[in-house]
Order: sequence, then structure tokens, then C-alpha cells
Amino acid sequence: MNIVRNEDNEMKENNQIKESNQVKESNQVKESKNVDDRRMILYLAFTFILTFAIEIFVIMPMVGDVDINKAYLAQTLVAGVMFIPALGVVFTRLITKEGFHIKDLMLNLKLKGNLKYYALSWFGVAFLIFFGAFLYFLIFPKQFDPEFHYVRALLEAQAQTGAGELSDEQIKMVVYVQILTGVLFAPFVNFLTCFGEEWGWRGYLLPRLLKRFKVAPALLIGGIIWGLWHAPLTIMGHNYGVGYRGFPYLGIFAMCIFCTALGIILSYVTIKTKSCIPAVLGHGTMNGLASAGILCTSLENPYNVFLGPMPVGIIGGAGFIIVASGLFYLLYKEEKQKRLLQF
Repeated sequence: MNIVRNEDNEMKENNQIKESNQVKESNQVKESKNVDDRRMILYLAFTFILTFAIEIFVIMPMVGDVDINKAYLAQTLVAGVMFIPALGVVFTRLITKEGFHIKDLMLNLKLKGNLKYYALSWFGVAFLIFFGAFLYFLIFPKQFDPEFHYVRALLEAQAQTGAGELSDEQIKMVVYVQILTGVLFAPFVNFLTCFGEEWGWRGYLLPRLLKRFKVAPALLIGGIIWGLWHAPLTIMGHNYGVGYRGFPYLGIFAMCIFCTALGIILSYVTIKTKSCIPAVLGHGTMNGLASAGILCTSLENPYNVFLGPMPVGIIGGAGFIIVASGLFYLLYKEEKQKRLLQF
């Protein structure tokens, strides 16, 4: 009887220890989530407040100013604003004493076994930009100008010597060289400014969203946040212009759709490589080539920016929406099968 009682007591003690450990683990998980939540809130507050303050009170008053020096200053400030998400990372890590551990910074190249993800973010993004423009002009052929009169008008407007004397073949060569240069060098030319954004959105915010939510809501929330962050620039006419029906809400909504689609692709390569560097290259490619389709537009038949040919339009961005939907499903499926990489 004593042996049986001792075994029962041992079992009870073991069960109590297991329950105690489970409670501790549960509390630790809750506390970790609370800490991550506070860090996300602080990061987003810093990034949005500083961005909106500069864009609304400094850049916006310069918009439309005839002073060319102010125009150049405004462009410089817009480029500078792209560094704010990275500043938000530094600020949040310092304030919350999170530190700067190499493994947590998402800055490793990790080329081995990941070249396909680098190819997707670089050449894949370039292909999708051209695919969207091709699809747009296929649907609206009257808006396509194979002689590139838009480029000639642009060169003349910029008062470049001899622009009016250039032959059609020379104009075409200018376009071809510009596009090829964009494909090959845009990721590197735009690397610093795009790093400013991507280290923040994909390198810092994304891992914390994935810890807080399942992959589907995490990707959608991240895309909407990124789109809303662009709201002041959208109101100033960035990408969609001004004065259109539904201004500025339609533009902000369209920007959120675009940022969600592109954001899913950039998030996918980040999750697979555990590095934000592929996303930086993809973002740089987008910024360098996004306007490529406009070079082929007709002066007589203006394009509709909400449709295309740029990827911020629903048709111009169709390739991004399709690919993003596929990658979204793959990540969702991997999560259900518990094969999704954890940060």
C-alpha cells in the first residue's frame, strides 16, 4: 500500500511540476508578445509621426512652387524620408533596450541556396513591370506609341541640346539604353534609399507581425500599413496625380492595394532568406523601372494611371497581384503544414 501511495504522490508531484512549467511557459509567451506589441507600437508611432510631420509641414508647402531650388529640395527630402523606417528601427531598439544582435538584424546576404529568391526580387520584379505594361497596351493599343513621342517631348521640355534634331532611331536607342540600364543597375543605384524602408518594413516590422498574427493577416496588415505610410505623398500627387474623382481617397486605397501586392512578394523573399537584402533589391528595381511603361504612351491618347501602364495601376500591376496571390497561398499552406520558417 505504501508503495502505491508513494507512486501516486510522485505522479501528483510530476503533474504539478508539469502544470507549473506550462503556466510559466504560457506567461513567458504572453510577456514576449506584450513586449513585441509595445515595440511595434513604438516603432510605428515614431515612423508615422516623423514621416507625416516632414511631409505635411515641410514638403507639402513646396509642392507647386515655381522656385526650382525649392523643387529640388522637395525631391531631396522625399528621398530622405525613405530613411525614416530605418531610423525607427534604431530608435525602437535603443529605447526598448532590444539591442543590435547580428542574428536579429536581418542583414545577412545568405546567397547560398537562396539565389532563386534574389532572382525573383530582382529580375522577377522587372519582368512583372514589363508584363503589366504589355498587358495594358494590349488592352488599350491606341495609347501605345512605338515612336516614343513622349520621350522626345520630355527631352525638349528639359531643354536638352539637340533633342528636337534627334532621329526616331536615336530616340528609340535612348529608351532601350535607359530600360536596360534600369534593369541592370536600378537595384544598386537605389540600394541606400530602399534599404531605409526595407530594413524597417521587412527587416523589423514583418518578423514581429508574424509572431503576433498568422501569416495571412500579418502580410495584409503589413501591406496596408505600408500603403497608408505613403498617404501624404499620395495626397501631394505622387503616382496618381491630383484632381481625379475620389481624390485623395481613391489614390490612397489604390496605393494600399499596390503596397500589399508588392509587399507580399518582398515579404516572401524575406521569410525564405531571413534577410531583408533581397527585398531591398526588389524595391530598388521597382523604383528604377516603375515609370518605364510611360515612355511608350501616346500624347494624343492619355493613359489612365489607375489602370496602367505603371504597376500602381490595376492592369499595370496585374502581374504583381497574380504572383502575390500565389505566394500568399504558398505561405498560408506552409503555415498550415507547419513548414513555415520561424523568426
